[in-house]
Amino acid sequence: MKRRAVRGSEGLTLDAGGLIAIERGDRNAAILLREALDLGARLSVPSGVLAQVFRDPGKQVRLARFLATSDYEPVSLDDIAARAIGRLLAARAGSDVVDASVVVCARSRRQAVLTSDPDDLRALDPELVVLEV
Repeated sequence: MKRRAVRGSEGLTLDAGGLIAIERGDRNAAILLREALDLGARLSVPSGVLAQVFRDPGKQVRLARFLATSDYEPVSLDDIAARAIGRLLAARAGSDVVDASVVVCARSRRQAVLTSDPDDLRALDPELVVLEV
């Protein structure tokens, strides 16, 4: 099922759980990322997600290596995205700007989300394709 989800999307948006899984050397995350890259899928990381997770490259060696060597798109929070995030939070009575940024990023790029917490993201978008690590 996960393979079809990766194949059916145009890539993966990584949330904080996805980046933490990379740092921890999670085998499932490594397999999903490898599969996505082998299929030519794009990887996206919203800037707020990176700010949540990135603390010390000397201690977060796997994450620092991933960020230095992977071909991922850093997704900044611009005015258009900020307005979309605000509208999404209002429509779903949400409050987590970073989770909403993950949803908006994934929607706009037609990507699945690599996450450890699918429930929070599905509360914002029940149709979102999520791959749990």
